Amino acid sequence: MPEGRVVTYGQVAAALGNVRQARVVGWAMQVCPEDVPWQRVVNACGELSTSPRYGNLQHKLLEDEGVQFGADGRVDLHVYGWLEWKKS
Repeated sequence: MPEGRVVTYGQVAAALGNVRQARVVGWAMQVCPEDVPWQRVVNACGELSTSPRYGNLQHKLLEDEGVQFGADGRVDLHVYGWLEWKKS
C-alpha cells in the first residue's frame, strides 16, 4: 500500500479470503519481514493496536508519512484509508 495510507486488519484478512481472520493478520504482522509496511495496518476504528513497545514507533512512522491523528488518537479511515472503508 502507498505511503500515507492505512488499511485495517479486517481488510487485509478479506483480501486474503476470510474477513473473519483479522486477529490472525495481527499475529502474522508480529513476525512479518522487515520490508513489510506493518505500520500502515490499524484496527477497524483507526486506532493503533500495537503493543506499547511499538505503538510510539508506529505513530511516529505514520506521522512521518503524513498521516494525521485526531484528538482521540485515531486515524480517519475516510481520509487515510487505502481501500474503501465501511463501518459495519
